[in-house]
Amino acid sequence: MTRFIFITGGVVSSLGKGLASAALGALLQARGFKVRLRKLDPYLNVDPGTMSPFQHGEVYVTEDGAETDLDLGHYERFTRVASRRSDNVTTGQIYSKILAKERRGDYLGATVQVIPHVTDAIKEFVRGDIADEDFIICEIGGTVGDIEGLPFFEAIRQLGNELGRDRSLFMHLTLVPYISTAGELKTKPTQHSVKELQSLGIQPDILVCRSEMPLGRDERRKLALFCNLREQAVIQALDVDTIYAVPRAYHEEGIDQEVCHHFGLETPAPDLQRWDEVCNAIRNPDGEVTIGVVGKYTSLIDAYKSLAEALAHGGLANRVRVGVRWLDAEIFEKPGYVAELENVHGILVPGGFGERGTEGMIAAAQFARDRKVPYFGICLGMQMAVIEAARHLADLPAAGSTEFGPTDQPVVGLMTEWLRGNEVERRSTEGDLGGTMRLGAYPAKLTPGSQVQEIYGAERISERHRHRYEVNINYKERLETTGLLFSGLSPDGVLPEIVELPGHPWYMGVQFHPELRSRPFEPHPLFTSFVRAALEQSRLM
Repeated sequence: MTRFIFITGGVVSSLGKGLASAALGALLQARGFKVRLRKLDPYLNVDPGTMSPFQHGEVYVTEDGAETDLDLGHYERFTRVASRRSDNVTTGQIYSKILAKERRGDYLGATVQVIPHVTDAIKEFVRGDIADEDFIICEIGGTVGDIEGLPFFEAIRQLGNELGRDRSLFMHLTLVPYISTAGELKTKPTQHSVKELQSLGIQPDILVCRSEMPLGRDERRKLALFCNLREQAVIQALDVDTIYAVPRAYHEEGIDQEVCHHFGLETPAPDLQRWDEVCNAIRNPDGEVTIGVVGKYTSLIDAYKSLAEALAHGGLANRVRVGVRWLDAEIFEKPGYVAELENVHGILVPGGFGERGTEGMIAAAQFARDRKVPYFGICLGMQMAVIEAARHLADLPAAGSTEFGPTDQPVVGLMTEWLRGNEVERRSTEGDLGGTMRLGAYPAKLTPGSQVQEIYGAERISERHRHRYEVNINYKERLETTGLLFSGLSPDGVLPEIVELPGHPWYMGVQFHPELRSRPFEPHPLFTSFVRAALEQSRLM
């Protein structure tokens, strides 16, 4: 029997519903249950694929090629359950589906309304694509009271009634602010938030309170009294020094025990030793390295959330702390600013779209190649490394990407067709931007004896992609005469997946996004190897 946990938020946004959902999933897993996590986003965009990284942060890509919310990255990192397209839905997707049915006449002339048609579609999503999971944890994006979230709250209210208390639980995450001038925690914002939720017909079963200061007995009693809860169901959530301490912190507050109590489940206490070991490694490293990330969206670190975590995982594998210097690529387009990279132990150029900052990325790639500094180019970072080699090693001074305009030497160009399994996928320059990239997991063949083949320990891999432009295979032979090695190709040999520079301590570009597959218990081999190379570099400086 599958049980459903609905997690909502109140008072303010960005309280950490995604982490709370992921941590709860990890705790239930540790108790022996099979879990699946889902995100319901109230915004009207079909998906975050065309949204600015400065507004939305990272776009997380699933194995099956869905562009989703970054919280799905937390879900995967904490539970190691691969998310699917069916684990993230938006208002845009719901309305697109309903309007398509209306145009086909599927509603037989009925007036299409929010209730029941929109709410039914949301409920269909929540209950769809379920196998033998014990728990489905559904996070509702936004904050209670937001007008765009009302259909979602109504849908989960209905589901609560249909499923009954033995199969549904409502958890509400709020803020209990500390007023330093008064020296007091204020519970009133949480009381109002719960009142707003109750006005929608939802009574929370567990209240999770984010706060800078510990909740006292009086605050817990007051919240339980005014919010119609057992005192044990009021859970404090204090800040921790690392996100991987969240499962332990929530367990000590009794959140997983309260969930089991609600559903009448008796299970052994969870074994959290692995989480403790990860936290111990983070808190007690044997050394430190500094990685310079030269990117386009460095003013909002959430734009590189999975990347930052993958670097930390690489540090865990090497028992070192990874310090990241977030560097705006545009500064390296000015003379002399490349000196900003003098004191870093490794340079990473991540993905991105558009021409802004790309000349700075090329300058960073050249610095890494010339100075023998470990270099890791991901997606756009690989393309810029190839363009740099074409300009300065292959005598192709006009080398560029057609993404930035016409060029006589299109070393990087728009993909118009490619293979996905046995099927050919095609795109055109006039097509929509959303959902038209090469998305999701694709295989690649590695060159035997290459550095990347040794790192993976395999000759065939599968990694997740998100890009529209590709290194032009027609320049492969000319570039390889300069020493650059195309060490990974698509199975048909048409699409370059990996380039490396033999003789360099560590210089690699990959067209895919390996950060999406890195986990604290299973650091990605490329990040493990890159951080190890940076550690060796630090010993030479």
